[in-house]
Amino acid sequence: MVQVILIRPGATDYDQQGRIQGTLDVPLNDQGSAEVARMIEDLRGRGLEVVYCSPHQSAQQTGETIAKALGIRCKRVEGLRNVDQGLWQGKLVDEVRRKQPRVYRQWQEQPETVCPPGGEMLTEAQNRVAIELSRLLKRHKEGVIGLIVPEPLATVVRHWALQGEWGDLWKVIGDHGRWETVEVEPKTVAQTS
Repeated sequence: MVQVILIRPGATDYDQQGRIQGTLDVPLNDQGSAEVARMIEDLRGRGLEVVYCSPHQSAQQTGETIAKALGIRCKRVEGLRNVDQGLWQGKLVDEVRRKQPRVYRQWQEQPETVCPPGGEMLTEAQNRVAIELSRLLKRHKEGVIGLIVPEPLATVVRHWALQGEWGDLWKVIGDHGRWETVEVEPKTVAQTS
């Protein structure tokens, strides 16, 4: 069994402003750097062997800082790019709620049925995640690996690994600077192969 430590990058200015980042490349801010420093202390002694990160600047900064502090490798994985939120990217969540209340509610209740204008469906992101995680889990059949991905992709990873419910993805936008451990059963890999 593989333990995956699912790490959300530290905060960015967009997180603090309540903006949708999607695939926009936004760096860590001072709060984000402090969150990464706290996470490093939390992650010491957990047996983390390597971290794989999303190609976004905040994820890479988080990954490189954690890897350097723990003396492990950080590898960028292009397929772990965040969910493309299309024309919603850069907008305030409240702006989408006000201007598109029906779509906002649908994203709360059934996010897998919504495609942001010019963006991608969650099923597309889930397919990317399944391919990338299957590859990683073929390399790591046991041990502890880290995945550093922003929301809502972190929820997509969690959904794939645990085969759980989506939940309200508006609540996780701006979720940053925290981590959780997800144990991945070998059967999960077999289901996506």
